[in-house]
Amino acid sequence: MSALEAKKLGTVNGLDVDALHEVIEQVKNDAAKGIVEFKVKTSWKGQTRSETSVESYKLGGKEIKRRFSISADEPLELLGENTSPNPQELLMAALNACITVGYVAGAAVNGITLSKLEIETKGQLDLRGFLGIDPNVKPGYESVQYVVRIAGNGTQEQFRQIHENVIKTSPNYFNVSRSVRLDAKLEVES
Repeated sequence: MSALEAKKLGTVNGLDVDALHEVIEQVKNDAAKGIVEFKVKTSWKGQTRSETSVESYKLGGKEIKRRFSISADEPLELLGENTSPNPQELLMAALNACITVGYVAGAAVNGITLSKLEIETKGQLDLRGFLGIDPNVKPGYESVQYVVRIAGNGTQEQFRQIHENVIKTSPNYFNVSRSVRLDAKLEVES
């Protein structure tokens, strides 16, 4: 489908395809408009509970205010109060949410109306790594598995192409599947 044909689609899967193409063109013409910086702050709330606040993000150097709160806790069996998803569930939720956007947008720009999109993700940890019991056991996942269940008026080949594109372009797929440098700094306050 040509860009001109896509522009005639209007809204598909709840996305304004014209606006999406506008964003694409703006970033093509000025790469600085495509630089996005996200920032969160997490505070301990007792026991294994934490609350993360989102205050703003930057797009093309411009700060955009927003306000969200994300709670985390551990299950009772892992010494928490089971009040919220745990960090691993939030990690998987963030992966799923990010790749969901890729599938929805990929379908929309191709004029495919979705009737179903579900992503189920799982991973297995060995607590011996996290608890420092065995230095030979990794504290994280060896692998994470996910299944995408998608349906709509697209062909098998179109959905395969969208799937491959999501794998190539999703920020959180990239962040989870490859090493990302973490620059840590400790500030001890008195």
